[in-house]
Amino acid sequence: MALKGTLTWLCSLAALSFSAAQDETLLQNCNLQTQVIERLPADLRVAAQCVENLSAQQTAALLFSTRDLSDALHKHQLKECQDAEPKECPVAEVPENGGLACLTVANKRYCKPMCNHGYDFGFIRRSRLYDECSQQTGHKWDTQYVGGNKLAVCNKESIQVSGAQTAYFPKDQDCLTTKSSSQLQNSTMEVFTNELKNQGIQGEPEYACLVCG
Repeated sequence: MALKGTLTWLCSLAALSFSAAQDETLLQNCNLQTQVIERLPADLRVAAQCVENLSAQQTAALLFSTRDLSDALHKHQLKECQDAEPKECPVAEVPENGGLACLTVANKRYCKPMCNHGYDFGFIRRSRLYDECSQQTGHKWDTQYVGGNKLAVCNKESIQVSGAQTAYFPKDQDCLTTKSSSQLQNSTMEVFTNELKNQGIQGEPEYACLVCG
């Protein structure tokens, strides 16, 4: 019954999420569905274990709904790094198959590209823990890539050798797994903060965020 309810709610969410004319209805629905949203991850795990019991129509509806939900959630989590200081700095591009840990110290924006396990950087970054955007850089990212806001690319590789040890998410703990746990995310940001201090960058970190590709 819980699975059936979840499937029905997912279909309703997909229908509501992308209709500007139903914004008020969507807001009311979200307020009423707090408990459903909180249990949704567990219900989806149940759905994944019970795929053999789904009809063709249920399978298609679930695929459609989760696709739209995934796209909406991905766009939403990318907003976490927006509006950080200095505002003149563009938002850095998040690498696929990895993520960005970002924070601001003394009005300078620092972002540390990280790759998931099984992926490695396209350029050697062993001594390059982060990229900077500040007044000193002309409010542009001092990236290894020419122009734009791309800081790193995570390519599928069996061996990770191009970056520092802390530039990779551990096995079975990719970026989204890390972000879904406040403890893991805080630990990742603490490592980054200490790395900046070790580089002589002193000050209170602000606008900290972790975003996933």
